[in-house]
Amino acid sequence: MDEKKFLQMLEDIKGKRVFIQTHNFPDPDAIGAGFGLQGILKHYGIDAVLCYVGQIDRVNTKKMTQYCNIDIYPENALPVKMRESDSIICIDSQKGGGNIRDLVGDEIACIDHHPLVGGEDYAYLDVRKVGSCCTMISQYYEKLNIIPDEYTATALLFGLKMDTLNFTRGVTQEDIHAFSYLYDLASEEIITSLTMNNLEFSDLQAYGAAIENIYVYEKIGFAGIPVVADFILALAEVEVAVIYAKRNDGIKFSVRSEVNTVDAGKLIANSISDIGSGGGHSFMAGGFIPAKNAKRLGEFPDTEIRERFLKFL
Repeated sequence: MDEKKFLQMLEDIKGKRVFIQTHNFPDPDAIGAGFGLQGILKHYGIDAVLCYVGQIDRVNTKKMTQYCNIDIYPENALPVKMRESDSIICIDSQKGGGNIRDLVGDEIACIDHHPLVGGEDYAYLDVRKVGSCCTMISQYYEKLNIIPDEYTATALLFGLKMDTLNFTRGVTQEDIHAFSYLYDLASEEIITSLTMNNLEFSDLQAYGAAIENIYVYEKIGFAGIPVVADFILALAEVEVAVIYAKRNDGIKFSVRSEVNTVDAGKLIANSISDIGSGGGHSFMAGGFIPAKNAKRLGEFPDTEIRERFLKFL
């Protein structure tokens, strides 16, 4: 964190309308980091709207917003209509990164832990390789000598746990320090509830369907079920998982890789570049094909999806 540049950016946006935008289909890390940043801005007298494009999928992510009193709005339900003069801070995402839609406001800042994409257009940029964007925001609280309230600390800690898969994925020393910093400030009761109660009955049905519909090609696993990426990676025969979910507005993808030879972000970006967008970490990434383009997958979309990814691999 460049404290001087960050505080200067805050001075520049005072008096303006500010939006904090997560990546499309926000997860706990994006929401926790955005909520934490919102609290820092409020400390300096700046009100900001936390927003996203897409939808919140998982039951524990929805519960996180309820239990931690987080107000986050989809693009089509913003409390005020966004204007070109409004300032946008990208959190856990970057414009041009493939997993965030361009809104009408001006992206003036970016705080993210994904690989850097461009960056020359931001007034403030902080992109670092850590396991969680929540780790970065917890560092902001420490460096600025601001103590997060219980809800904020809880959201940051839960986002950190989820994005590192309980400290088994992409963990750095900074993440471990962030856990230590947040632990005594967070609500153990809420963390336990969010961790334990994270499945709906429909998820169990999805797991059953996944067992019947998993396709494996030389360590690459495919399934058209939205909640089973880590479940499929638990199979000894699978090192890369490509999961997709068909929706009314298009097809959402989650890609996981456990091997250095397959970059999940590049895999999704290249496999659907002509009809959609995607990106992310080397070990975890996401993407989306809009409904209007999904028709180009033809009469047998599942087969076409598998062929696209296998061709790139």
